[in-house]
Amino acid sequence: MVHENLKGRVAVVTGGGGVICGDFAKALGRQGVKVAVLDLNEAAAQAVADEITAAGGEAIAVGCNVLEPESMEQARKVVNEKLGTCDILLNGAGGNNPKGTTTKETLEKIDLIEKDENVKTFFDLDPQGISFVFNLNFLGTLIPTQVFARDMADKQNTCIIMVSSMNAYRPLTKIPAYSAAKAAVKNFTEFMAVHFAEVGIRVNAIAPGFFSTNQNKTLLWNEDGTPTARTEKILAATPMKRFGETEELDGALLFLCDEAYSSFVTGTTIIVDGGFNAYSGV
Repeated sequence: MVHENLKGRVAVVTGGGGVICGDFAKALGRQGVKVAVLDLNEAAAQAVADEITAAGGEAIAVGCNVLEPESMEQARKVVNEKLGTCDILLNGAGGNNPKGTTTKETLEKIDLIEKDENVKTFFDLDPQGISFVFNLNFLGTLIPTQVFARDMADKQNTCIIMVSSMNAYRPLTKIPAYSAAKAAVKNFTEFMAVHFAEVGIRVNAIAPGFFSTNQNKTLLWNEDGTPTARTEKILAATPMKRFGETEELDGALLFLCDEAYSSFVTGTTIIVDGGFNAYSGV
């Protein structure tokens, strides 16, 4: 489907060097959107930008850190000079860290009696690791919004798209920091939708279910390519019995960006998860 309304607009995609947000950037590029691919890994951002331009679109890569306001201000200057002011801000930077992850899904009594150095329990979680994960996912959306939304206020047909997770609805085992952070992103989406309503910025979120990416591949697949026990549990709890493909998120993205379809939609989170969140297990 062609979204004519989006042609010529400027999109800023943070975390654009990753699998999911890289696909988001390319989906926007195919609609004639001028895309600024922002990522801490500038080489990864450049690879995505190159794909967009090779397909006939317009894109630039900008290396920056979403946790540093000065870095984001510099990124904004580059975007404004090369593409123009932002119309679509896609806050996709985020991720997890082993320091915010437990080894086991549940605490067992033996873990309290005999200390195993190879087992990280809830009580062993590193507060700095928790802080890093939370900040990356929450402050990593707040700071870019503070920087780019200034140009978007009172500009026609602007929108902010947040990337939350089905973890915001159903926290997964082992990853408390990531789940809590994505719940915060969902809540922040709703706050911003209200806060920016009178200056014309719509704010919505997409909550992906399970997609196999570079970030989670060690959790989902063994070294020999066979599924892990966690993968088997995920697929058993997903009515569609498979992982999502990144392009299956594009419809939700384009719907939320194009005011012809979503001009009265703000403060909403669209779950794209193959039914995982709806399934009770029975």
